[in-house]
Amino acid sequence: MSQSHKPTRREFLAGAGALAARNMMFGGRSPRAAGRASSAGRPTLDAVDVLVVGGGPAGIGAALGAARTGAKTLLIENHAFFGGVAAWALGMAMNQMRPGGKPRSDVHEQLIRRISAYGDQAVRIGTHEIFCNVEYLKVAVLDALDEAGARYLVPIRAVDAIVESGRVAGVVVATKRGLMDIRAKAVADCTGDADVAFFAGAETMTASEMLMPMTLSLALTHIDESKVKPADVIAAILAARPKHPLNPSVFIEVKPIARGHSWYVNHSGTADLGRIDATDPLERSKAECFSRRQALQMVQSLRESDDPALREIEWVAGGPQVSVRETRRIKGAYVLSEDDARAGRAFEDAIAWRSGYVDLGGEKGEAKYGSKMMIHDVPYRSLLPEKLEGLLAAGRCLSATHVAAGAGKSMGNCLATGHAAGVACALAAGKGILPRELKVGELQNALRADGVILGLKSREQNSP
Repeated sequence: MSQSHKPTRREFLAGAGALAARNMMFGGRSPRAAGRASSAGRPTLDAVDVLVVGGGPAGIGAALGAARTGAKTLLIENHAFFGGVAAWALGMAMNQMRPGGKPRSDVHEQLIRRISAYGDQAVRIGTHEIFCNVEYLKVAVLDALDEAGARYLVPIRAVDAIVESGRVAGVVVATKRGLMDIRAKAVADCTGDADVAFFAGAETMTASEMLMPMTLSLALTHIDESKVKPADVIAAILAARPKHPLNPSVFIEVKPIARGHSWYVNHSGTADLGRIDATDPLERSKAECFSRRQALQMVQSLRESDDPALREIEWVAGGPQVSVRETRRIKGAYVLSEDDARAGRAFEDAIAWRSGYVDLGGEKGEAKYGSKMMIHDVPYRSLLPEKLEGLLAAGRCLSATHVAAGAGKSMGNCLATGHAAGVACALAAGKGILPRELKVGELQNALRADGVILGLKSREQNSP
């Protein structure tokens, strides 16, 4: 091929497929050498103090935390809206937002306050969770970001990391005008899949044989609640499995969306397919397409029911993509373990705490661990990649084992670790130091000023 030849789309896709196959051979660890993504004639889209990649609960917390600390902050998200699983799941509860019914931090409360401003149809507040109408949530997140002074861009996808001398200095993003650079003094990886860390060459961990399933949520309406209960929907879906074999066989949850008269359906999703890696392009495509057909069969089960009230129910939405429970996590300076979660371990460098039940996504976690609430500290070291500099990881891709991840991935927990990562990035950027060099005591003081309760005794007094 001559230098002047431009590859055709077919050639480009063939090359991309070969690259994807090569990367899959390396498992959870990126094979690339640091610095491969240094600028090569690409224009710079922006330069900021703190760049937050991923607009789910962790990214929202990070952007709010960094901006409230005074840093020039940019949040980017590859969908056209923020919320991540909180939005894709069509109304499923954002758990652990107010554990024990008490405020968890000013950042958590800022988001709750913003969506509550839209009234009862926007949100219903439970014992520790909030049930949102996701269309209101998408706007409420914008309101909260504007209030904090955080800037944001959608839809824009990070496709590579800029690494200079072993430090992440930004990301490469794909836009309609081609590849561009966004440079930052510190980066928070809140992608859920540790994308930025992986692109930068950091070591990551994947529990390939134990991955939790993915789920495409549904929204149902035209429900006569005087004649139909959520249990009736669940029973009809399970009973129809002989005719509709894609229907989930394990877990199905049906609850109202906020305070409205529509219901969301959360379920075990791809559990019956076995373990699927959402970072594998072929397996992810299989999961997405299977889940669309699965959702249709679940609805057909209702439409074909002997109960005329169930036949009147209408399917009004499916999530824009499957909700992913687990993929890869960074290998950090500290790896949170099953023992840490079960023992409710406290750490001197605690920057957040996580509460919740073990969710192993289709495995018999409750039989093994019981229904005991697990509450434990998150050490700052679990946000720090073992070797890579300039980056912190928060949310479900922080450094933890499979079980520890399943015990603390609730959205309120992700918001909390994101909050800590954002504040840490802002403080480090302001001092011109690496996040690893930041004094944890200074970070803890800043988080306490934001209403975060740290310390074993205080945590127990404010937990369920």
